[in-house]
Amino acid sequence: MANKLIILGASESGVGAAILAQRSGYDVLVSDNGTITEPYMKELHAHGIAYEQGGHSLDMVVKADAIVKSPGIPEKTAVMQAIRKAGLPVMSEIELAYQHKGDARVVAITGTNGKTTTTALTHHVFVTGGADAALVGNIGYSFARQVALDPKPYYIVEVSSFQLDDIAHFRADVAVLLNITEDHLDRYNYRMEEYIASKFNIVRNATRSDAFVYNMDDPIINQYIAQNFISKTNLLPISMKQEVRQGAYIKDEEMLMKIKEEEFKMSIHDFALKGKHNSYNTMAAGVAASVLDIRNDKIREAVQTFSSLPHRMQPVATVKGVEYINDSKSTNINSLWFALESMTKPVVLIMGGVDKGNDYTLIEELVQDRVKAIVCLGTDNARIHEALKDKVPAMYDAQSAEEAVKMAYNISAKDDVVLLSPACASFDLFRNYEDRGNQFINAVRSL
Repeated sequence: MANKLIILGASESGVGAAILAQRSGYDVLVSDNGTITEPYMKELHAHGIAYEQGGHSLDMVVKADAIVKSPGIPEKTAVMQAIRKAGLPVMSEIELAYQHKGDARVVAITGTNGKTTTTALTHHVFVTGGADAALVGNIGYSFARQVALDPKPYYIVEVSSFQLDDIAHFRADVAVLLNITEDHLDRYNYRMEEYIASKFNIVRNATRSDAFVYNMDDPIINQYIAQNFISKTNLLPISMKQEVRQGAYIKDEEMLMKIKEEEFKMSIHDFALKGKHNSYNTMAAGVAASVLDIRNDKIREAVQTFSSLPHRMQPVATVKGVEYINDSKSTNINSLWFALESMTKPVVLIMGGVDKGNDYTLIEELVQDRVKAIVCLGTDNARIHEALKDKVPAMYDAQSAEEAVKMAYNISAKDDVVLLSPACASFDLFRNYEDRGNQFINAVRSL
């Protein structure tokens, strides 16, 4: 075991890794380039873990035996360049957690969109089925923190491509890949093939006893499997376009799930989560649970009773017959596409923020068909205006959530939906997407 472990980053991932590493016998130093927030500072003090902030001491970092890198740190930073030059082993927090989880079973879920909802739903299915399961990863506690402080026999883990970049032995009993669309390409040298390969790291260490649940309707996933994938794991596709022998598919508005010799049927109208994209999420959760022996009646109960997550297609209120929905977690164009695709009423759309190079042509048809007005919420709305001005009857600009909600209130009519689904990052006007969503919720409630 490496003795001196330096952990880069002191947020949830880094502090969770530090606690686990210390309890596992490592000599630990946490190094953060910025300011460590008070709650995490208190935790480091409480556990007696050494730390530095406001910069990395490179001379000390390169003398470590191994590095744990928080997912938010890009390879191009000076500290990572020095670490790579020194040839030090680098692992992600999920790799450290995996190495210390014992015999626990792991369901790992990734995808460009929908992974948070699917992870939460999968956890709900496991808990409804009587399993003592933890919800960890990019949602809730870090995987490492949970292993250190409250180990469980099952871990339902949301994993990002950044976390998968630095694994060595990490593997999941059930790996789920929901979809792949362009995102975070600045971290992958603007090469889509590097991002795709990163997502497929989720099955890099898979064995014949593991299962791989994947969306066979996603053209990028299907092409990668056809060209590169060696079937060293149990393939369980999900589809809304064709029948599958093992896995799940939807036909005539009914989900049919086949795992080993068991078959299970359920009307999609009984799903708590509505919309085409959520049907994929529900199939994925059901298959993952069935593989690890959650009973079908419990799967049915769970997918009927699941409540949507905060900031993800979250109903806020109905005011004078107008429904207000908070989808602030929509930070890319595909998330907005999924949100609009699920709408059945006329939409007043609040969108905008820090544009990540969105291709707005992807939503032109849906906007033209379903959106009656757009309220642009951001400091620079020029690209949205340019791309969509001819696709919608009216466009407006707002500089705060309160202003946007008041505009939407004045524009909307009975039986409309006011949808906050920005398709952009939030950092121009808000601290993060949660802050944006909470300000939207408060503005709606003030109506």
